[in-house]
Amino acid sequence: MTMKISPLAGKPTPPDMLVNVARLVTAYYSQAPNPANPLQRVAFGTSGHRGSAFERTFNEAHVLAITQAICLYRERQGIDGPIFVGIDTHALSEPAFASALEVLSANGAEVMMAAGGEYTPTPAVSHAILNYNNGRKTGLADGIVITPSHNPPGDGGFKYNPPNGGPADTDVTGWIERQANELLGNGLKGVRRMPFEKALHAPTTHTHDFLNSYVNDLGNVIDMDAIRGAYVRMGVDPLGGAGVHYWPAIADRYKLDLTIVNRQVDPTFRFMTVDWDGQIRMDPSSSYAMQGLISLKDQFDIAFACDTDHDRHGIVTRSAGLLPANHYLSVAIDYLFQHRPEWRKDAAVGKTVVSSQMIDRVSARLKRRLYEVPVGFKWFAKGLQDGSLGFCGEESAGATFMRRNGAVWTTDKDGIVPALLSAEITARMGRDPGEVYRSLTKELGEPVSDRLQATATPAQKEKLSKLSPQQIKSKTLAGEPILSVLSRAPGNNVEIGGVKVATENGWFAARPSGTEDIYKIYGESFRGKEHLRAILAEAQSIVDHALGAIKGN
Repeated sequence: MTMKISPLAGKPTPPDMLVNVARLVTAYYSQAPNPANPLQRVAFGTSGHRGSAFERTFNEAHVLAITQAICLYRERQGIDGPIFVGIDTHALSEPAFASALEVLSANGAEVMMAAGGEYTPTPAVSHAILNYNNGRKTGLADGIVITPSHNPPGDGGFKYNPPNGGPADTDVTGWIERQANELLGNGLKGVRRMPFEKALHAPTTHTHDFLNSYVNDLGNVIDMDAIRGAYVRMGVDPLGGAGVHYWPAIADRYKLDLTIVNRQVDPTFRFMTVDWDGQIRMDPSSSYAMQGLISLKDQFDIAFACDTDHDRHGIVTRSAGLLPANHYLSVAIDYLFQHRPEWRKDAAVGKTVVSSQMIDRVSARLKRRLYEVPVGFKWFAKGLQDGSLGFCGEESAGATFMRRNGAVWTTDKDGIVPALLSAEITARMGRDPGEVYRSLTKELGEPVSDRLQATATPAQKEKLSKLSPQQIKSKTLAGEPILSVLSRAPGNNVEIGGVKVATENGWFAARPSGTEDIYKIYGESFRGKEHLRAILAEAQSIVDHALGAIKGN
């Protein structure tokens, strides 16, 4: 049941593990999915469609079908403003961009792309959509981000952001998915496209300066004067991702002492250390993947990294090394709501159901409402847009927050602003976020948490996602009375796709993975490791019982 750590975890990537980029790109163009095979169809998970060209799950046919489906969706919704398109540094992002542009241009869409093939972080696309739509009622813009996030180098990904600037909601992605699969099933009949060269020079194709419009606006979110004035020495590792040219521009624009420790862009990501399971993964919240930056921690007052599309952050402190995502979210919330006087007095804290209960305790102390939603950042977009949510974060190190004046910044995850916030906290508090977290635990208790995963068949995953509170017969969990059993999130009453069981000093949540044939059990205790072990063991038997016992784990 527990996660098996690879012997390669945390070590430099062996050359024989590197993806053959030429072969991967050839597979993108030469291999076609079989629409009759459910595994090779278009499937929007929590964050767009992802897959690999080698497995026929991310090929040209998928991208052509999804892009045409997005064009049909725009037509149906009357979205006729520009579409902002960004790409990350994964090898399949460039070919997927070419395919998408061929279809967008043939459908007459006004495309806004970065000049000179510049990579574009997810938050810069969200920022561009919101800025364009500000004050408009008609002719609204939307966006596409071509990225599989922190996934391995052989993967590709494709996300759609509607005019609210955030990740598309399930009703939107469901519609796009159905249309795309219909087009795939019909051998792409109905897909309009034109040659790439023609699309590139079409009158509807425009360049947009994502980098400078985003970078020049950052001072409205982060107190750059405080960072500069305190002479905070910062290190950043873009992990070879889309923000690689943003960091030097940020340092230059705000005159910061910011060292970019790795400027390489290489689609094999050979400079990464191997993740926990023996895969290369650009995950800034994984200590295995972050060994490079962790080893440099004593050279800086604070250091940070972002994943490939720069919508996740990892904070490396002198005092505690890489801070677990939940620890930093707690510190950021505690700090922001006390240092942003212009924010609305009723602005709430947004969190996902599997984020730390420490956030609940910090929010209660701040007398701020907690808005708890299922996994997925899409649930925060509306509250961020209307200012009712001040900060939103999820356990996998994704977060964003308001501008200093309380207006919307981005409605999608932004890895860059939480990273820079760690420097602002260090400047204003005179200690790093690791030390700030330690003082929070003295006051509010110290949680320990862990996550287990086990294989599950699609049928078992389906069963787990439909688990109801009535099926949980236990009255206690690890010796404490059960206070709540939830299958819907308290914030928006949407199904969490699993179950969450809480007591006064601990909780567990069990849910199937959206992308793999596994289920995950998240657990946390404020009473130490033994108590946590008991919570996870009981959670395991509760889930096994509900699923009719999973064999072989």
